[in-house]
Amino acid sequence: MAFSVVLLPGDGIGPEVIHAAQRVLERVATVCHCELEFTTRLIGGTALKAGAPPLPDETIVAAKRADAVLLGAVGDPSFDHLPPGSRPESGLLALRREMGVYANLRPAKSWTGLEDAGPLKPAVLAGTDLIVVRELLGGLYYGEPRGWDRATGCAINTLRYSQPEVERIARLAFELARGRRKRVVSVDKANVLETSQLWRAVVTDIAMSYPEVHLSHEYVDACAMKLACAPASFDVVLTENLFGDILSDEAGAVCGSLGLLPSASVGAGPGLFEPVHGSAPSIAGKNLANPCGAILSAAMMLRLGLRLPMAADLIERAVGDALQAGLRTPDLASPGTAVSSTSAFTDAVIQRILG
Repeated sequence: MAFSVVLLPGDGIGPEVIHAAQRVLERVATVCHCELEFTTRLIGGTALKAGAPPLPDETIVAAKRADAVLLGAVGDPSFDHLPPGSRPESGLLALRREMGVYANLRPAKSWTGLEDAGPLKPAVLAGTDLIVVRELLGGLYYGEPRGWDRATGCAINTLRYSQPEVERIARLAFELARGRRKRVVSVDKANVLETSQLWRAVVTDIAMSYPEVHLSHEYVDACAMKLACAPASFDVVLTENLFGDILSDEAGAVCGSLGLLPSASVGAGPGLFEPVHGSAPSIAGKNLANPCGAILSAAMMLRLGLRLPMAADLIERAVGDALQAGLRTPDLASPGTAVSSTSAFTDAVIQRILG
């Protein structure tokens, strides 16, 4: 059976890391005797430079017809002068909405051999293996009304959630926790925000259907502090759109680099898989980007999107073996240690995917 995969390289380092992920996918497809058919489409700044909107119609059509979508990065500072709805990033928000991917899964773990790559002491980081479950289609990123009235000097964004939106993301988090360590931390700001009070009440009700899963609640500021001080204490972190965006980036820094983190955005149709990092324009085209996030996103695509868990396992083991062997892209390298390029690290991963 052939699976159709739409590649959206996007901006900055996106084309480099997607090229790396495609090379790895081609290798694992050969080993596992599965067929992957790749199609490339435009999004973000690359679409704008081609005279198209940030999310061209043909990209929407291709994404909806595909079995899965693998995205690199969106964001180009040369378009920062445009209003928010016309910038490259608006293409990504529109793609998520068009695909109906309401749940963003962002795993973060401590990798053997990288214990000293991040800011935490190895003893504090040891055993960290968490996943942020981020609601992706609500909250401040999509709420209306919104806008910036330059004449009055006022701007507005609307934070809105409905009970069904919270219910569906909460159920997904509890189902996920059942197969892990059976702990959910729900993160909100219920001491200040009515939307968070709704969030907490709904999550508490949903928890009644999962008596084997332990639920606790944290305010987002307290959770941010605890994540930096005791990351290994977390299992599944359930939260809304903005809080999830911030906390998952913090988790990347805690574990060594944002370049390590993959993500999967899922809903009723095909999934959208992308590294958590941004477009990093300062290093674009220099063969310096960390491809781990994109390669591991490809593994999540195989496992969650295409139901090929053995192929996903091969990729994840190969990445772990390469890191344990001491290969480091610049974001992971300590002063005086050898540095691997994007392509060299990818070569090492491919070599470790054994047939």
